[in-house]
Amino acid sequence: MYGVNVRPNPEEPPPGLPTPGTLLVDTSRNNRVGEFRGVAGLYWSLRPVGGGREWEVEPRHVRPALPIEQLRARTARANARSRGEVL
Repeated sequence: MYGVNVRPNPEEPPPGLPTPGTLLVDTSRNNRVGEFRGVAGLYWSLRPVGGGREWEVEPRHVRPALPIEQLRARTARANARSRGEVL
């Protein structure tokens, strides 16, 4: 199988790619926090932590969310859930 790129576990993301669900910050959209959903061509797909419409961003505009940013995003989701706005 020469010339074929085979990963040991096809369920794992390629090296350097976040795992789905990782919280990231989109610096091109006022530091909006989103969950990594996957790759769409040259872009990464992110989704709001509390649910909602996904958006795409160039990987160069993404950084890992800081612990305080993760906490804020998860707290906002929990509050929305308690109000019945999300499941």
